[in-house]
Amino acid sequence: MRIWPKSRRDGVAVLAGLVAPLALAAILVPFRGGFPNTDAALALILVVVAIAANGHRPAGILAAVSAAAWFDYFLTRPYEHFTIARRADLETTILLLVIGVAVTEIAVWGRRQHAVASRRAGYLEGINAAAQAAASGSSPSALTEQVADQLTRVLSLASCRFQHGAAGLGRPARLRQDGTVLVAGRPWDVDAKGLPQGTDTELLVEGGGVFQGRFLMTPGLDTRPTAEQRLLAVALADQVGAALATSHPVTQD
Repeated sequence: MRIWPKSRRDGVAVLAGLVAPLALAAILVPFRGGFPNTDAALALILVVVAIAANGHRPAGILAAVSAAAWFDYFLTRPYEHFTIARRADLETTILLLVIGVAVTEIAVWGRRQHAVASRRAGYLEGINAAAQAAASGSSPSALTEQVADQLTRVLSLASCRFQHGAAGLGRPARLRQDGTVLVAGRPWDVDAKGLPQGTDTELLVEGGGVFQGRFLMTPGLDTRPTAEQRLLAVALADQVGAALATSHPVTQD
């Protein structure tokens, strides 16, 4: 199955938002004297709903504005003018615009909630995969590589690697157990600034009360993991720590 790039899909949605209401209004012109124009407004709302269902706000709002404009131009008296003679037609046009915008916002909210649910499901799958790898007795190197790959995806990193021992070596930034980040011992605002650039961020791995090693995470450009994503990274590191503690724990000198 062919998948269009997101930018192309958005462009098609915006074009549809502009053209589809115009096309429907033009189709209804020969019949405008035979039915109440409120029926035409309902048909235009269906078009707006269909476009807004994509969850692309600009396309949905453009469709609502386009529907209201062409409803006014083609389907209210005086015809072929952007003026409205009757109060009822003015109210219908305003409602058409308001309902179209409201439907768009609901669709955007629903798409966002779906994305959040899908992302969280992916997080749970990642933790479960790490737990299964640890329980199955996978080699420590295979487990740390698997979790490093998961951390790279979850945090949108440029790279991630596991290093035995040497906590704090090179004074990198540190992702703590509570999801906060320290740089030179001071709190770093990840939400506002993203992960610090020019340095790795270490995530310590402990198991059985013993330090096992650390993940060194190199951020991508403008990497801004949420608090939820950072806590997931900590949970993945805990899985590694528990597995390493049962294999061959590493102690500090």
